[in-house]
Amino acid sequence: MSLAIITDPSKLLEVVNQQKAAGRQVGLVPTMGALHAGHLSLVQQSTLGTDFTVVTIFVNPTQFAPTEDLDQYPRDLQRDVELLSGYGVDVVFAPSVNSMYPAGASTSIVPPEVARPLEGELRPGHFEGVATIVLKLFNLVPADVAFFGQKDFQQTRVIADMIRDLNIPIDMKVCPIVREADGLALSSRNAYLTPEQRQQATAISQSLFHIKTLVAEGQTDASELLKAALQILADAAIGQIDYVSLVDPQTLTPVTQVSDNTIALAAAYVGSTRLIDNLFLN
Repeated sequence: MSLAIITDPSKLLEVVNQQKAAGRQVGLVPTMGALHAGHLSLVQQSTLGTDFTVVTIFVNPTQFAPTEDLDQYPRDLQRDVELLSGYGVDVVFAPSVNSMYPAGASTSIVPPEVARPLEGELRPGHFEGVATIVLKLFNLVPADVAFFGQKDFQQTRVIADMIRDLNIPIDMKVCPIVREADGLALSSRNAYLTPEQRQQATAISQSLFHIKTLVAEGQTDASELLKAALQILADAAIGQIDYVSLVDPQTLTPVTQVSDNTIALAAAYVGSTRLIDNLFLN
């Protein structure tokens, strides 16, 4: 089957149900487009591990605050489809906003507790929008496996808890962060950076890897580790730092002493571009 582009939600559900009725295992890769190697690593996991892969491309308006970059968010469907055509994808679902949120739509998901800290505090309503659109996609693509990237770590925890709490019959796979050679985590928003900002942005990943190095050398005090990371960001003249946190990966509660399963999370602005990153310390 060649790559099909579907825009009608009911048609998508029909196609997926036909595949499942034929006994094929279905993989789902939800994206907002502007695809890069990080997205394509998820696609590759799906095409290798399932029989039929659906990639969704939808810039979801309900997860953007009025002050955020919804209108500026990069969109290039033709380029995305060309990229995906080389990866064995079966369907690209690229709906309109009106087809996903019909006039008068007012139902939304209350996200789980793990949505409250960090991004939840800084971006009110963000995870409500994320949980709502992901549940809608799960309903339209009753896949066997859904693939998400670790870079949006808190998002993966929100979705995992939603799957558990709402008894959604889907297996979730979280795939590792893909980085540039200099450590910068791949992100669609990297396209906003000037060459100077692109260089400056490497301080975010450097700060996290520095924490990991210090832990390997025996430092376990969270306050000392955070102080060292913040110094790296300050030296790089990173302006607004939303957070650098050392947390339990299940609850996202801060730790005072790191252990093998602690995760370091960071969010900061480079120029006007907000970037996030994370790193397991084991």
